[in-house]
Amino acid sequence: MKRSITEQYSYYYAPFIKENYLEDEAIFRTLFQKTWFVIFMLGLLIVPPFLSDYYIFFLILVFIAIIGGHGLNILLGYTGQISIGHAAFLGVGGYTYSYLVMVLHWPFWLAIPASGLVAAGVGLIIGIPSLRIKGIYLAVATIAFQFIADYTYFHWEGFSGGPQGRVVEAPSLFGVALTSRISFYYICLILVVFLLWGAKNLMRSKYGRCLMAVRDNDVSAEAIGVPVFRYKLLSFCISSFYAGVAGSLFVIHLRNVYPEFFHLNVSIEYLAMIIVGGMGTIIGTIFGAIFIVIIPEVLTNIVRLIAQITQSAEVTVVMAPLRLVVHGLLIILFILIEPAGLAGIWRKVSSYWKIWPLPYI
Repeated sequence: MKRSITEQYSYYYAPFIKENYLEDEAIFRTLFQKTWFVIFMLGLLIVPPFLSDYYIFFLILVFIAIIGGHGLNILLGYTGQISIGHAAFLGVGGYTYSYLVMVLHWPFWLAIPASGLVAAGVGLIIGIPSLRIKGIYLAVATIAFQFIADYTYFHWEGFSGGPQGRVVEAPSLFGVALTSRISFYYICLILVVFLLWGAKNLMRSKYGRCLMAVRDNDVSAEAIGVPVFRYKLLSFCISSFYAGVAGSLFVIHLRNVYPEFFHLNVSIEYLAMIIVGGMGTIIGTIFGAIFIVIIPEVLTNIVRLIAQITQSAEVTVVMAPLRLVVHGLLIILFILIEPAGLAGIWRKVSSYWKIWPLPYI
């Protein structure tokens, strides 16, 4: 028997109907989402041993970019505070880790959170004067901190190792050195899941709602009793903590640390990551991290393949700058076509399949 429109609506939409606030705020709202999340996590756990070190290397870079990028997303996407000095906080975490492990001989599992806490403390110090301003003035203030950090990393040799940097040993657990990339892959995976889960729960709490209220209209938020400056400072500290953890993981991954790792161009890349992926969403951070890390490597391989086909070394010289141009054009294209980023495209596609086969009424 053919169902009526009301029966069809109830049949297709019943899984999406929420009866209370807790159901609406659930991380996974449907059985479909839970099932695909489990499949996705099983894939991340099972597939890596069958991949080469080349792919594991870039997967780890994506994990690190997700952690650091979501720190910036908390500040920019959820609180509306512009920062163009995010790489400086990654550097604080990276150099702190290298100092704690190589000079003070701390275990890596203690040095990683300590690096994040030191970065959060620096964020607190920088945020107190900086967050009394907003907009473009805040962006300029964070750039100023970036320049100060670059100078410090280059000249404070006792802490950073100076311009030559510092070699970092592989982490060890229970006396066993974790020299393989696959072991560090699983460490990064655990940290990504834990930190994203924490960020998601933060935004579901009253603190997260206050941060978003500050983003939407700080004057109105203050009028209804939200202590705006306190929550801006909280956002700055959390963002810096995530950046510090990402910086320490980056240093472990490359086994050394140099001032060039944390220049202003890295801050610009993280800013582009959030804009392309989609501000104010976890899925946007993931998409943006994949885009910023993987796309340049894909373009490099394309240039290398063209050089092999044409058997001309000049092609590589000519097309190497073109790769950067294409990368920049892709970023501009995403901003023009979909200002909500890749997360906005994902929402449109998922919304289409939620109502399929019923049309919009």
